[in-house]
Amino acid sequence: MSYKHQTRRWMSLIAASVLSLAFIGTAPGQQASGQTGTHPPAGRARAAPHQHFDGRFSNNRYYYNRGYAVRRPPPGSFGDLHGPRGGRYRYHRGDWYRWRDDSWVVWGAPVGVFVPWLPPYYSTIWRYGVPYYYANDTYYLWDANLGKYQVVAPPAGIEETATTQAPPSDRLFVYPKNGQSAAQQSQDEFDCHRWAVAQSGFDPTLPGGGVPPTLLPQKRDDYLRADASCLSGRGYSVR
Repeated sequence: MSYKHQTRRWMSLIAASVLSLAFIGTAPGQQASGQTGTHPPAGRARAAPHQHFDGRFSNNRYYYNRGYAVRRPPPGSFGDLHGPRGGRYRYHRGDWYRWRDDSWVVWGAPVGVFVPWLPPYYSTIWRYGVPYYYANDTYYLWDANLGKYQVVAPPAGIEETATTQAPPSDRLFVYPKNGQSAAQQSQDEFDCHRWAVAQSGFDPTLPGGGVPPTLLPQKRDDYLRADASCLSGRGYSVR
């Protein structure tokens, strides 16, 4: 066999191998029959196939339609998580996946499950002074004891009563009019705080003030008035 002929033969074999590898590399990502395939990440500003737009609370992002299935969850998804009623879940950028048969199906978030972080694009909404975090028809609440976010059921009437505006601050600005020392002011502020809690039933150091959400605005105002009144009676200017 001549040198030129042998060279051509080896080049042909190499080209065939490259084409074969290319075909093998793309096969797992090809869409199968029905609605099973792979996809780009959720939470996009532009639509991709099998996605819907979520404009509630100005979230303004696209997420995957429930029922859409993929053979493997997106890279970087968090799990395995187990729902209160069973089932394996994974969580990725606001989309939730549940293992069914031989694929991961886009599913509703299981209420009660905890996750370490929120979706990259979420809306903070306030209801009776309590912050909820929203994305893709899912509501999250921060649990300070666990240091995680819990999936919660949509509170009744939240779309009518919630706002994206943060409530006013509970902080009072206190100035000693009679030359009280820093130590004395600290003690007076603590004593007045305890007195205001006892008078109002509202404690700003507790989640939601420790009162039912429907009573929170009134109880919060009662606490602030009681605290300011106590401090004023002890010789402080309160703003």
